[in-house]
Amino acid sequence: MSKANKEHLNTLQQADIFYDLTEPQVEMVATLCSTVTLKKGDIIFEENSSGDELYVIADGAVDIMLNPNLVQSATEQPSQSLTVATLRRGQTFGEVALVDKGLRTASAHCASRQAHLLVIPRDRLIKLCNDHPALGYRLMRNIAADLAFKIRGTDLTIREQLFWQPRAK
Repeated sequence: MSKANKEHLNTLQQADIFYDLTEPQVEMVATLCSTVTLKKGDIIFEENSSGDELYVIADGAVDIMLNPNLVQSATEQPSQSLTVATLRRGQTFGEVALVDKGLRTASAHCASRQAHLLVIPRDRLIKLCNDHPALGYRLMRNIAADLAFKIRGTDLTIREQLFWQPRAK
């Protein structure tokens, strides 16, 4: 195994979506990875753009942002993008593109002075899952659990904003 693949393996083993995969299975995923280095403010992808890769943060931080202008009426004043999450080492993003090949649901920007990301192409990962069904089952189950966790968090945030308003005196 190359030095780069060993570094990829170490990073992947810290990510929740690779939980309970065997070391040989994670090694297979590591061979699919490429790396990208970013600096603060670099755009990884924009909301509503197409996407076909999953990202794992090896080092640094990434802001996940929403553009409120996409749902505001033309008469409202434009608003700045809102940071809804800051992700760090071992966390993943872009997994929705693995599931449905739809448009990105948020933007991702480098939030730290520098960040190193592992990039896993959808087509190669899906092929690996198809060729190794046990790996594919575990990985897709973990991605579903990760997405469910994120959806529950988003649901709670929406409920707080809708229903937890200060009481009138």
